[in-house]
Amino acid sequence: MSNTAATSSTAGIQWPDNTLGYVAILAAIITGVLHLLAVTRAIQFSQTLAILFALNGLGFLGGIGVYLTRYWRRSLFLVAAAYSIITILALFAFQGWSIEAFYMGGSLNPIAVISKVAEAVLAGSALVLYSQADA
Repeated sequence: MSNTAATSSTAGIQWPDNTLGYVAILAAIITGVLHLLAVTRAIQFSQTLAILFALNGLGFLGGIGVYLTRYWRRSLFLVAAAYSIITILALFAFQGWSIEAFYMGGSLNPIAVISKVAEAVLAGSALVLYSQADA
């Protein structure tokens, strides 16, 4: 189980065995927390969108939980990458297929920018980790 989460176990947690695993965790924390914070703003416009933000944030944080357990498998890196890419594309599906998707009320939306960068980092990290993990 190289590069999955195998170096040490503390109370059932299996920490990543290389730095890229920690980069992936940090990116997932950033986007997960930002999506949960965005729920408070989204609820003012759409209850459905707020629920989607909450589920997405919990999905990223839950993914970290699975990554740090013995249940993590190499194929789940592909799931993490796909989840991140789909979330990036979802922004454009809801906001339009241009740079304007990163703006809200005429101003750059830092939550959108930071979360999408974090998701791109997570997707890239997951793909590299997949390629490095034992088959």
